[in-house]
Amino acid sequence: MAGVSILPQQQNGRGSPGLLSVVVFYLMILIMGIWASRKSKIEEKKCSGKKSEITMIGGRNLNIWVSIFTTTATWVGGGFILGNAEVVYMPNKGLIWAIGPIGYSLSLVIGGLFFIKPMRGKNYVTIMDPFQEKYGDTLTGILLIPSLLADIFWVACILAALGGTMSVILDIPSYYTVVISAAVAILYTLLGGMYSVAYTDIIQLIFMFLSLWFCVPFMLTSPASADITFTAVNRLYQEPWLGRLQVEDMGRWMDDLLLVTLCGVCYQAFYQRILAVATDKQAHVTCYVSAVFCAFLAVPPLIIGAVAASTDWNQTSFGLPTPYEQDKAGMILPLSLQHLCPPYVSIAGIGAIAAAVMSSVDSAMLSFASLSARNIYKNILKKKASEKEITYVMKVCILLIGCTGMGLAMTTSSVYVFWILSGDVMYTSMFPQVVCLFFLPDRTNGYGAATGFGVGLLLRCLMGETTLGIPPVIWLPGSRLVDGVYEQRFPFRSLIVLVSFAVILLVSHLASFLFHRGFLPERWDVFKLRQTGAVTLKDVALKEPNEETNLDTSLPSLPNHEIEDVNTSLCSRPPSQAEIL
Repeated sequence: MAGVSILPQQQNGRGSPGLLSVVVFYLMILIMGIWASRKSKIEEKKCSGKKSEITMIGGRNLNIWVSIFTTTATWVGGGFILGNAEVVYMPNKGLIWAIGPIGYSLSLVIGGLFFIKPMRGKNYVTIMDPFQEKYGDTLTGILLIPSLLADIFWVACILAALGGTMSVILDIPSYYTVVISAAVAILYTLLGGMYSVAYTDIIQLIFMFLSLWFCVPFMLTSPASADITFTAVNRLYQEPWLGRLQVEDMGRWMDDLLLVTLCGVCYQAFYQRILAVATDKQAHVTCYVSAVFCAFLAVPPLIIGAVAASTDWNQTSFGLPTPYEQDKAGMILPLSLQHLCPPYVSIAGIGAIAAAVMSSVDSAMLSFASLSARNIYKNILKKKASEKEITYVMKVCILLIGCTGMGLAMTTSSVYVFWILSGDVMYTSMFPQVVCLFFLPDRTNGYGAATGFGVGLLLRCLMGETTLGIPPVIWLPGSRLVDGVYEQRFPFRSLIVLVSFAVILLVSHLASFLFHRGFLPERWDVFKLRQTGAVTLKDVALKEPNEETNLDTSLPSLPNHEIEDVNTSLCSRPPSQAEIL
């Protein structure tokens, strides 16, 4: 009992030093952000591109190593670290259910293999640019909603994770750390845009790497913890931490893996990084190297989760019931730092979590601001907006999402709730849209995209969500009653994605058939299908002559109504032999 009485004293003594270490870390980040903002202004003078693009994607001239660091830091956020430790620790899950490292790494590899070329080939700036180009402003404005909400919920998720961690280790109200962290991230993102975000990510990633690995040896040698190689396959204090995958759970496991893997290619934060480098080769290297780094940085939280599952909590100051029995599995990483490590080690762990949180929060803020300023303000609300106006709107949007995410983070301690609202909606509603737009552009149109989006959103609501307490209206095979709520075991999210794919393609084909064959009047064609791909003499007259066409520009131009008559006659009669020759 003497050993137990000492630990609370250590806990009480770590508040002030821990808070001081967090303040010092934030000052370092802020100084780096200010320096990066000055670099952004220097690059702005060198670069011939638009000022807003320098803020959004660094003027397409970001250093390759900086790009790798910022991509890795964006993926390895607070939810990534806390979530992996939580899943390994939970008796009903285990390592087999820790799909985050696999999914995140695969997401970057898939993005590098398939999505770099279509985005960089036309010098897009945001993921919504090709949507606006093909479907117009109205539909793109609707499709923007999931992306903007996902960024807001992602900020709230990460800030909630940080607030919970600080309240556990430092014994201070969580809203203090939420407000301070959000304020620092808002400030340096406002100052330098992409450059500030990218260069601060370097410090954050290095600090995260060193701090996590520094904590691991102390946890492994804790007298309250057993050998994790023994508890991996043998029951000691709880079920083996390797976990088990039952046949009836295979569908849900695959569904979760596909969600984590494929929703990543729908986020603007991913495209900001592959568009920020100078060449396609650098973009590919960024994705592949970052995928390896993501897997490597997942090792410390996985080990911490295994140690927590191998710990006799009655020998620690935490006591019994265990964290899982007290419904505190989500905070197992900070609890392990607090009760299994010396005070100075747990303080280092705080720094690792704070670094992870900051590295993802700023990326989500910049993503939200880029989409709002470019695809809503400039392309929809004010098409002739100046670069200064766009930059100003971006700053307002950064402040808006920071304050909104901060407010949401104070409403609940459940990190998983916000994670569901972020990744799940993007996977079920946006992934089919992105794939069809990039790889099946000739088979899709606005009618199919709008219908597929609506059907996917409706089905997702009808399938329910156990974590949010929403019962399903549609029960799929394998569903069962858990704690009074029916839980879907069938891979329903992936089913929604497949249904959305089918609806997009079928409705697009049907709409194209009806309008082109004249079954529906042209005045109903809001997406102008009959005009898509048609080349008229008016279009040719607007183009500059080149050597291939050898157009005689000395010919007199025709009035618009005569051009339309000529177009009609050319399309309605077969070509003559002279025209063929």
